[in-house]
Amino acid sequence: MRKILGLLPLILFFSCTSSGENIIMNSVDNKWNKKSEQKFNLEISDPQNPKNIIFVVRNNDDYPYSNIRFIVNLTNLQNKKKETDTLNYILAKPNGEWLGTGFGDTKETLFQYKLNYKFPGKGTYEIGLIQAMRNDALPGIEDIGVKIETAKP
Repeated sequence: MRKILGLLPLILFFSCTSSGENIIMNSVDNKWNKKSEQKFNLEISDPQNPKNIIFVVRNNDDYPYSNIRFIVNLTNLQNKKKETDTLNYILAKPNGEWLGTGFGDTKETLFQYKLNYKFPGKGTYEIGLIQAMRNDALPGIEDIGVKIETAKP
């Protein structure tokens, strides 16, 4: 019975993602250090189709702020061209209630980064995320991810 219950989340995960989307998640150990860049490699095979790039943040009640700031590095690994952005996202309402979804202490929130983005060409791209908060070691972030989906016309 435990094996069946253990497979249930995997079945749900794969049944909820369409063929036009890809989710890559990284676990953050205990506290996210400011010097620890979370890196995600993306293989783009159809650059003619615009993509939506969405960040996935899973936080718990240990997270001390209502927002999160990222420094994002999007690098084309073929020509080493890099774009850098500084972003601020809201995680909680003014009353402290988390905006994300989920049961228990962990909430998952999706944040739009680039919509209808056309990658310059086929190949491998890297997205690097650095937390830009006041804490050198940021508590309460459990996982960070990137979701790539084909934009709908």
